[in-house]
Amino acid sequence: MLGNLTIAAGAGGGYSTLIILVVFLALMYFLMLRPQQKQQKKHRDMMSQLKKGDHVITIGRLHGVIDEINQADQTATLDCDGIYLVFDLRAIAQVTSQAPQAVTAPAAEEKTSETASDDKPADSAADDSASDAKATDDASESTDDDSAK
Repeated sequence: MLGNLTIAAGAGGGYSTLIILVVFLALMYFLMLRPQQKQQKKHRDMMSQLKKGDHVITIGRLHGVIDEINQADQTATLDCDGIYLVFDLRAIAQVTSQAPQAVTAPAAEEKTSETASDDKPADSAADDSASDAKATDDASESTDDDSAK
């Protein structure tokens, strides 16, 4: 009878050990492996978006501007103050600033704002300048009054 109790107690201890092991593995996954996988994915996305003119920093902390990217050889040519160096794409640690892209939408907005100001009647432009002059005169009078006190 005592032997049956020992076997039952040993079986219960096995389940608790198994549960602790599973919890430990899950905790290790969420605290160590998952953040590392997210970081690797972010780095892969950054590398796929590299283009000529991007300012980058290499793993050796060399700062440069991408001059050419060779996808076949997985290399990038960096311009470092007139010196051209070829690096593996894996050697690029981070992109500090993206190359400026040609944007057509703001140019269209500028044209519409210019045409709106050109369409303003001459009388309203004169009224604006008169009101600006009056505001300037009022401001100078208030400073004269303050200096007199």
